[in-house]
Amino acid sequence: MTCDGCEATVKNSLSAVAGVSNVNTDLSKNEITVEMREHVPTSTLQQALKNYPKYQLQEQVKTAPSADDSASGWFVTYKPILLIFAYIMGVTLLVEVHTGFGWMHWMSNFMAGFFLTFSFFKLLDLKGFAQNYFSYDIVSKKWFGYGYVYPFIELALGLAYAMSFHPVLTNSVTFVVMGISMIGVLKAVLSKRKIKCACLGVVFNLPMSTVTIVEDSLMIVMSFISVLSLLS
Repeated sequence: MTCDGCEATVKNSLSAVAGVSNVNTDLSKNEITVEMREHVPTSTLQQALKNYPKYQLQEQVKTAPSADDSASGWFVTYKPILLIFAYIMGVTLLVEVHTGFGWMHWMSNFMAGFFLTFSFFKLLDLKGFAQNYFSYDIVSKKWFGYGYVYPFIELALGLAYAMSFHPVLTNSVTFVVMGISMIGVLKAVLSKRKIKCACLGVVFNLPMSTVTIVEDSLMIVMSFISVLSLLS
């Protein structure tokens, strides 16, 4: 939200939802506090803003564990993405052990697994992903439809890596796409806003953090190394 008109539109739309007793907004933080007489699902509140794709509502993610269980709390929070990375890395390493290890071949297989798996989770709820992605991605903020297109870009990249399709082109596209995505991720993390990460769609409640930066950075570095190796 950027002006009083935006604020009024959002407040009026959410206030009209049955069960909502009060709506308070904070333009400086882009935050809304919704008070309810009875529980109203987040999906119902999001539906109230369906005619205004520029203004989307996402739940705040509280990620401040106590000092006693910070390590275990961190692992529980990021367990889904850690397991996925472990599975992809384990399977691709086993393939290399069986066929004869090669770094370039392993990176290609790893990125194939990465993009195919992550696109799968995004496509489980394409609309939910698009709404969440809009909250921090710089391209999606300019064109809301990009959130619907992005999972298919990942799917195409995954298939391209799996089929070894024009490796220079595939890695170049990956470098550009992930580089642009990284801008939005960095801005979100540095702003210290509590934003839900859309890397695994909306299936898991993962907060935006340095883990997301590492994830995107890994793809950027791998694609860059691959392009340099292929062109040398």
